[in-house]
Amino acid sequence: MTAAPEEQPAAHPAQRRTLTVLSIAQALGGLSNGVALGVGSLLVAQVTGREELAGLAATLLTLGGAALAVPLAKLAQRRGRRVSLTTGALLALAGAVTLAVGGALEAPWIVLPGFFVLGGAMAVNLQSRFAATDLSTPQRRGRDLALVVWMTTIGVIVGPNLIGPGDALGVSLGLPSLVGAYVISAAAMAVTAAVLWSSLRPDPLLESRMGVPVEAEAPRLRLAAHPRALAAVLAVAAAHATMVGVMALTPVHLDHAGQALGGIGFTMSAHTAGMYALSPVFGWLTDRVGARATVLAGAGILLLSVLANLLLPVALAPVGLALLGLGWSASTVAGSTLVAAAVEPRLRPALQGRSDLVMGLSGAAAGAAAGPLLGLAGYGGLNLAMLPVIATVAVAAVLATRSARADSVTGATAPTTD
Repeated sequence: MTAAPEEQPAAHPAQRRTLTVLSIAQALGGLSNGVALGVGSLLVAQVTGREELAGLAATLLTLGGAALAVPLAKLAQRRGRRVSLTTGALLALAGAVTLAVGGALEAPWIVLPGFFVLGGAMAVNLQSRFAATDLSTPQRRGRDLALVVWMTTIGVIVGPNLIGPGDALGVSLGLPSLVGAYVISAAAMAVTAAVLWSSLRPDPLLESRMGVPVEAEAPRLRLAAHPRALAAVLAVAAAHATMVGVMALTPVHLDHAGQALGGIGFTMSAHTAGMYALSPVFGWLTDRVGARATVLAGAGILLLSVLANLLLPVALAPVGLALLGLGWSASTVAGSTLVAAAVEPRLRPALQGRSDLVMGLSGAAAGAAAGPLLGLAGYGGLNLAMLPVIATVAVAAVLATRSARADSVTGATAPTTD
């Protein structure tokens, strides 16, 4: 007799609402990040008068997101996702206002901290992808996570294309060039905070704990005791470092090559579209063929992006930047799915916060190094410097899935070693 197929667990009744609210917040947060980061390097160069400092925009933004990752994860552990995500959105709102004021005054001592605080938007976007898995079934974890990541597409494609209108808005308000972008960024984060606070009910993390005994003391996470979790964190961080390192100085490279502001905005839109537009596909692949294969595919696409940036003319820069985004997407979706399932549920918020911290620090280091690398070795040298980082993505993916089957790690139906 043929054994009856194992019954799949039913989806939590609140999961659809949770995904809807998180998706709306992701779209708005992506818009804020897209418009802010699209002119970030140019604003820093403008207010400091030093182009070699232009990479500080991406560096401080990612460093701020990293610094906020662990406190927001701890806040989620204590008070739930709703309080944590709303707090991050309000911090990002404060950062955007600070940037608008600093840009208007042309004061670098105000602008630079503003990028750090605006990192709250990045922290919210990163934590939201994990919030999507709180009530998810193992068989849908990759797709639910990827859906929320994908919704960022709306914002990050629209955002860079608002650079021109935002600049016109700022000038009409009597603000210097580039500052109007941060007025739009602030408005987007204000709406994000309102949506999360009013609509993320029931709280997905608190709801997932219903019926689970409350522990007197929160458990402590020791990454050394979870080698596959550590490797998954490393894979995500290395992919992010590759993306930030190349992306951060691309606007400056294009500006030197004579590209107009609209052309730079289009290139950044192609990049951010690559980051998010196909994330549902990578989520499906993670659930179906395994996380290892998906992360390795991401590493391969990152390599293709480096080759495109080296070989194609400046007019085709959107091709290389789109591939850079696609490689990041595949590696991050699959790697984050591994992170979300690598430890027992009570340790997940701590691991997720730790992952976002390492991811942010890696991106910040890459952004900081990008400026000097561009000055010393040019755009080609900057891209070549990413090759060992891409190799790290591939090696970490193998280590993260070693001796583990997809049904026990990611909920996939095939071994992660395939």
